Formats: sequence, C-alpha cells, structure tokens
Amino acid sequence: MAVTVDKAPAGLSAGLSSRAAAEAYVGGVCFKQGPPTLIGAELEWLTARGELSAPDSRPRLSMLADALGPYAPQSVSPDSPAKVLPGGSRITLEPGGQIELSSAPFADAAQLCARLLEDSRFLSDLLETRSIRTYSAAADAGRQARRVLRLPRYRAMERAFAGVGPYGKLMMCNTAATQVSVDAGADPAEIAARWNALYAVGPALVAAFACSPHLHGAPAGAWASQRMRTWLRLDHVRTRPPVRSWADPLTDYGRWALDTPLLCVRRGPAETDWSAPPGATFADWLCGALDDEIGRRPEVEDLDYHLTTVFPPVRASGHLEVRYLDAQPGDQWSVPIHVVDALMSTPAVVAEATALAEPVADDWASAARCGLADPQIRSVAVELLTLAAEHARSDDAAEQIWAAVRRCRSGRMPDGEAAHCAPAETAE
Repeated sequence: MAVTVDKAPAGLSAGLSSRAAAEAYVGGVCFKQGPPTLIGAELEWLTARGELSAPDSRPRLSMLADALGPYAPQSVSPDSPAKVLPGGSRITLEPGGQIELSSAPFADAAQLCARLLEDSRFLSDLLETRSIRTYSAAADAGRQARRVLRLPRYRAMERAFAGVGPYGKLMMCNTAATQVSVDAGADPAEIAARWNALYAVGPALVAAFACSPHLHGAPAGAWASQRMRTWLRLDHVRTRPPVRSWADPLTDYGRWALDTPLLCVRRGPAETDWSAPPGATFADWLCGALDDEIGRRPEVEDLDYHLTTVFPPVRASGHLEVRYLDAQPGDQWSVPIHVVDALMSTPAVVAEATALAEPVADDWASAARCGLADPQIRSVAVELLTLAAEHARSDDAAEQIWAAVRRCRSGRMPDGEAAHCAPAETAE
C-alpha cells in the first residue's frame, strides 16, 4: 500500500481541460512505454515492541523516528532527510505501524534480492536499537487493529472504509504484503499482454503464496489468505476493476480511475479533514459537480494523488505493481520475486502463462479462501511455477522455484502447514 506518485511531465498545465485530457494523461503516466528490463519490489513487515502477541506492543511513532534516524520517512519525522538505505531502498510506514522497504529498480532479479536482503538486515538493526522487532507475517493474529499513523490521508481512508465492517481497518493496520513491480512494456500490444497475464495468473499465485490463515478481529471463516480476504471485501469499484472485459488497458484504466469514487481530497497543510464527498468520483470533481463541496477544480497533482488511492490487484504506476501476494515467512519473499520475473521474461512465456492460468483466472475468492486445497487452483499453480522454474534467470532462482513447485504439489503453504478449505457456505 505504498504511496507512489508519478509527477506530471514538465510544462504540463496545472489544470485539466477535459475528461478526455485527463484519461489520456492517466494512460501516459501510468503505462510508461519502453523495453521491459527492470524489476523492483516492496516488502512489508509487522512491527512490535517485543513479542507480537502482546496487545499493546505497537511501537510509538517517536520510537520509530528515533530508531530510524536519518532514514525515517517524513510521515514519521517531518524534518527527516529520508535517506536511502545502503542497498538503495527507501523506508515507508503503513497505518498500523507496518514497516516497508521500497527497492530501487534493478535489471537483474538476483541483484534486487541481494540488495533487499542487505537492506532488510540493516533495517532490523536500526529498529533493534529501540527494541522494535519486525515479524514476517501477512496478517496480525494477535492484536486489535489500531492506526498509529495519524495523517489526514489515513483518517479519511479509515472513515471511508468504515461502511464495510472491520475489513478496511484490518487491511490498513493488520496486514502485510510482498509486492513485485515490472516494466509495463514496449508498446500498447505488449503492455496489454503483460497486464492481462499478471491478472490471469493472479488467483493461482495468490493460492501458491497464501500464508495468512489467522487474522485477529476478522469475522469467522477459514481462509488461506485472510489478507487477501480483506481486499476482496473492500469497495469493489476501487479494488476489483473489470479488467477481463477491457480491450485496451491504456484507455480503460484511465476511464475506470476517473469513475472511481474519491477516497480523500488533498487540503492545505493546516487542514486535517481530507474527507471526500461520499460517492463522488474524480470525474464529478472534474466536470464541476463538486464546486460547492470542494471549492476548486482538480489539478494534475490531484489526479496524481487520486491514482494512489485506487487499489486494484495489479496497479499501473508507470510500471505494473503486483499487489496480491501475502508477505512471506523469513526471507522467502525472494521466491515470488523470481516467479514473477520468470513469467514476464519473454513474450512467449507471458503468452504461455496466460493460457495456463485461464481455467482459474477469475477465481480470486476461491484462491484466497481455499488456497492450494482447491485441486484445480493447485494444479494451475504447479503448472505456472513449473513454467517459471524452467525460465528462471539463474540456477539459484530455479532452485528456489522448484522447491516451491514441490511444496505446492504437496498442498503446503509457505510456512509448511497443510492447506485446507472450509465449505463455501461456512467461509464467512
């Protein structure tokens, strides 16, 4: 859930002249065209003072700021220089105190993983100076959801998601993910192929890497990925676009984004209420329907910000962010990085992965609920990981993926536990 904003190109007017201009801007800024060569990742961990099971163990912001020093994000320490870590990563903080490393982009997945490992250990050492520990868990099984980051953005977000029961606050405060980012593609045809592939393989990869069966405060129900469950239960317009019906992602993404309701509206530095008019979309704001409520028309910077408040399983941010994977145990986050890298390695592999994934490409809920206990999803997951292992870019990456193939074939989650599936009627 890291906030990334692509800036408007130099010389672009601060205003948005029309809906057509806004849609064209989104297509250009969200899908940067060029040969796909780079890969990056974002890793999230839960944090606690001492044991994660302690109910009041969330670290205070002042403790985090002290521990991180010059590396602290400005959301925690406004005057911080927010230095880059030795391996090139930046630190960000999520609403419940989860800590995140956002890598630099690399041309080689092995180098990416090596730098992330270096930075993750550097980060742990920083936090240990104030007795703060990181935990590799995709869902917090022991603590009530509580927001520690008091930014207006997250206050507005919490308020907007309050209507979907506990899921919004649980997602914000008690979950963690492994995110992988890849280049969009060299031209519209390649972008569409890569975009569609990342969506098609999504349910099988959700199941392959699901490892969050327990989430404190979630309604009763057995789910392999409680983290993904929270996303599936949020505002569907914002989190589940009808991608499978899109003919052209570069055009359709902009249309969808403008028709997505505003989550919050940037205000002045002294204003703390960033709430948006309920149900109002960015398109409404653009056409003047919100002049009375907001008092101004949107600028390009407002559209940039709005794009950070949409949360599809794959988000276009210049590159393509794969957002549907659970945080992995220990250092196993390198496995999904290598899998995505291999599946996106050539147009032929992209096409084969899309075809293999087709039988379960729409089964997001079953993948999150049953994981590898669903026989068809498990079979597709094994086929996709086998394809990834055969096209891995290094022997070490192939070895890691083959181990995941064997694990998936035996129906075990990344933590070694056997996957199981509650009947659909008792899942909720």
